[in-house]
Amino acid sequence: MGRAPKYRTHDRSGASTASRSGARRRSKTPGRPQTAPQGEFALPATTRSALPAVESFSELELPTALLAALGQQGVTVPFPIQAATLPHALAGHDVLGRGRTGSGKTLAFGLAVLARTAGQRAEPGRPLALVLVPTRELAQQVTDALTPYARAVRLRMATVVGGMSIGRQAGALRAGAEIVVATPGRLKDLVGRGDCRLDDIAVTVLDEADQMTDMGFMPQVTALLDQVRADGQRLLFSATLDRNVDRLVRRYLTTPAVHSVDPSAGAVDTMEHHVLHVPDTDKQRTTTEIAARDGRVIMFLDTKHGVDRLTKHLLKSGVRAAALHGGKSQPQRTRTLGQFKSGQVTALVATNVAARGIHVDDLDLVVNVDPPTDPKDYLHRGGRTARAGESGSVVTLVTPDQRRDMARLMASAGVTPTITAVRAGETELNRITGARTPSGVPVVITVPEPERPRRAASSASTGRRGRGGGRSGNEASRRGRRRQSAST
Repeated sequence: MGRAPKYRTHDRSGASTASRSGARRRSKTPGRPQTAPQGEFALPATTRSALPAVESFSELELPTALLAALGQQGVTVPFPIQAATLPHALAGHDVLGRGRTGSGKTLAFGLAVLARTAGQRAEPGRPLALVLVPTRELAQQVTDALTPYARAVRLRMATVVGGMSIGRQAGALRAGAEIVVATPGRLKDLVGRGDCRLDDIAVTVLDEADQMTDMGFMPQVTALLDQVRADGQRLLFSATLDRNVDRLVRRYLTTPAVHSVDPSAGAVDTMEHHVLHVPDTDKQRTTTEIAARDGRVIMFLDTKHGVDRLTKHLLKSGVRAAALHGGKSQPQRTRTLGQFKSGQVTALVATNVAARGIHVDDLDLVVNVDPPTDPKDYLHRGGRTARAGESGSVVTLVTPDQRRDMARLMASAGVTPTITAVRAGETELNRITGARTPSGVPVVITVPEPERPRRAASSASTGRRGRGGGRSGNEASRRGRRRQSAST
């Protein structure tokens, strides 16, 4: 086996460690050996000096149009993951970035992709940059988050996911798109059909790489990465960097700058964690009262059938609920999310399909009706709240036979929850969750008519435009952090 090059690790303070990964191209002088963080990287490490983190976007060599767009969106203060990784990414270095969910990873890699692609024009069916994500919802969120900035530098984006018309997506690629946001399976299909070629891809992003490996996408991901430019840049971002991604790191990243922001805590410090001990016989009533609260809530269950049963029960009880799971078509899932974000639906009942890639402003409660069985699932479910510096609560309903398993899971997740025994109708349940008695008047959620499809020459997705001009002073800083809400 040949000698593997090293990769650097930087913590929030700028201190650096490093590990070895597989070789492809550039070589740099290693420093002295050092032990990698326990449980985070499996390989030995060497130190390297880190590029200093920035305190504002204006310190970065971004195109003027991008800086203006950031100001128009009210985004002025970079999150730590952005401040740490952007200097390296803009310099063309490979980056391995770890940041908790809601920490701003989308803008961290997105600005680098846009800045390094600006001023170029793609040939039909030959994009210049690629963002690979594990789920359709995350693909749409990434596209929505980056579209205003792509427009500012006149770059075309296309979204390529399953569950939608492959012919329309092929048409968008043939019409020309500099940046493609894709799920692995659908992109592999389009490449196989000859509708897309990847040998002009100069910047490749893997977002939520650990979930892609967990979901069994490794063969598709490696098949795609083998087709992009060998001398191109790789940016790998994830909320967790465990040993499942080592193969990708060793094979495809060369001397990357590795930034692990808040590595010791998977959960956000503005998030409260509650475990509610409930009797088996009282669980459904407790769940119903929480769903009837004044405000939106996402409720997670393990199975599609469980989601459908609870949604039907809530609607009969007078709660404006809707179901989201893998058995729904992509247009159905998109419309349901739109209703939840608009407030027409107040209780989103979902499987783990909603655990990543969904951002909703002002969502302050996530409920695990069925406790997760994996610590990463717990963290990602909870990550739908307390995003972009806001606060929120994660509540897990635990019956007597689940208590021991839940205690082990919380310890593995690095979370110390507040444990409370509750029953439906009690003051403590209301205090923690805002639970209240539902109206009992059945409701019907009207499904809107699907939008007419756009012409194939248009971008596959649209994003939100900014609301007015930039702000200054403390108000701008505060709003700048809050309005990076679509970043993950």
